[in-house]
Amino acid sequence: MVYLSMISTYSASGVSISEGDKFVELIKPKVKTTFNKNVISGIGNFGAFFKIPNNVHKPVFVASTDGVGTKIKVAIAYNKFDTVGEDIVNHCVNDIAVCGAKPLFFLDYLAFGKLRSKIAIKIAEGLVRGCRNNNCSLIGGETAEMPGLYSKDDFDIAGTIIGIVEQNKIIDKKNVKAGDVLIGLPSNGLHTNGYSLTRKILLKKFRLNEYVDELQCTLGDELLKVHRSYLKVIEGMTNNFKIHSISHITGGGIMGNTKRVVPDNLKIDIDWTTWRRNKIFDLIQSTGKISENEMRKVFNLGIGLIFIISRKDINKASAYLNNKKYKHYIIGKITK
Repeated sequence: MVYLSMISTYSASGVSISEGDKFVELIKPKVKTTFNKNVISGIGNFGAFFKIPNNVHKPVFVASTDGVGTKIKVAIAYNKFDTVGEDIVNHCVNDIAVCGAKPLFFLDYLAFGKLRSKIAIKIAEGLVRGCRNNNCSLIGGETAEMPGLYSKDDFDIAGTIIGIVEQNKIIDKKNVKAGDVLIGLPSNGLHTNGYSLTRKILLKKFRLNEYVDELQCTLGDELLKVHRSYLKVIEGMTNNFKIHSISHITGGGIMGNTKRVVPDNLKIDIDWTTWRRNKIFDLIQSTGKISENEMRKVFNLGIGLIFIISRKDINKASAYLNNKKYKHYIIGKITK
């Protein structure tokens, strides 16, 4: 009698340790380009170490965690992976910058059904580019291969950012008053929100590699435009003016997000005619026959950030933004 034995291995279950090691070794040099003097630990330890900057007298840490949602499904279908990493960094940077914080370091989480180094490196290159552009160190993260949870072509990405702000410079909504003015800065398209609805509507009519006349590019290129970072303009405005509040427009639209940074006893009055929406929003609305109310709840509609400032500062602030070549619109006011 011959006995046949089956040798079970991690690789046979769909997880490749060697591929993970290969990815880490390939990305190390790129990640190290984001390090600064405050990073005191290299890649490979169980934890990452970052010194608190000594130029902050009463430091307050500001943290945020987020993902890029089903924009990932577009990246997979379009076979373009070099933007979603930058998306998650910029998204997280904006979330803490509106509180007055400067980013310190970033941690990423990548989960794959099947880890492919070529794809993972493209994603990581976006992470590195985002961190370098925002003066933020990518000091660690996790790359997981989970064939039992994701299909072999699927992956997910999430990120956590830590920033710092002087306690007396925290941007607090308690400073918002009736009569304040809203300055809107344009978005770069959908950013990272509304993709489930967008995919449901547009992919029934268009292919991702199809050139769309209204957009003047392929649908895939439009949908994978990078979520804009507003860090530099936020720093410039807060250094020159008393900013009462700032809203980062993500899921929930202009009203849903701006309500979070305005006291409950005040009202937000938006003039929806003061800016021209990106063409992608017109295409979504007309193709899907979506109501205006639904569009306002789901999408940023062309405004990615809102400054709330005193009316007396509006002319100087507008002149400053013009001088720095930051396109902007006066989109509303705060009322009782």
